Amino acid sequence: MTNPSSGEPDDDLLTISAKIVIAGGFGVGKTTMVNAVSEVPPINTEAWMTEAGQGVDELPPDGAKSTTTVAMDFGKITLHSDLLLYLFGTPGQARFWFLWDDLSRGALGAIVLVDTRRIDQSFAALNYFENDSDLPFIVAVNLFDGVLTHDLDEVREALALSPDIPLITCDARDGASVSAALQAVVRHTLALSQVSAPGGQQLTPARL
Repeated sequence: MTNPSSGEPDDDLLTISAKIVIAGGFGVGKTTMVNAVSEVPPINTEAWMTEAGQGVDELPPDGAKSTTTVAMDFGKITLHSDLLLYLFGTPGQARFWFLWDDLSRGALGAIVLVDTRRIDQSFAALNYFENDSDLPFIVAVNLFDGVLTHDLDEVREALALSPDIPLITCDARDGASVSAALQAVVRHTLALSQVSAPGGQQLTPARL
């Protein structure tokens, strides 16, 4: 980053790194979201779905899902010139929920991704962040096929979402849309609590 007073790169500028959790139900688009923005080859703990999952894992309406995350997804993105985010996607199936505590530990905030075609799949993630975790979070409605099928006010009511929890839309396939969602969760977290980097450098929502 350039120092405005000298026009030279500011070598003293500290890079802040933070962890963001991307959570949600089975098949909601968490892996796609991480893959859309990661600057490094994402780590996906994907396994082929087998007959053992029939009747246990509810497939998305299009039936196209053939793999599933069994531990986590991982990627990273430079959201700002001095802000690096590490992304951790949670597994969606109930039998892997025991991993959520470890994945959320030390995180700055979380995004709960919602598929309005199967809105009931979102309740477990919302319950976790509302009742079992003190992690700030926002809710993002994934725009499958680029279409918003329900008004956001209707979605908020269906989810019984508190008015102070931001509710946005996001196309998990589109890098710019995912980046905007990540900025939204960082702004929400900073609005709740000021975050200071080592050495007294201050990160504020205005810089995003």
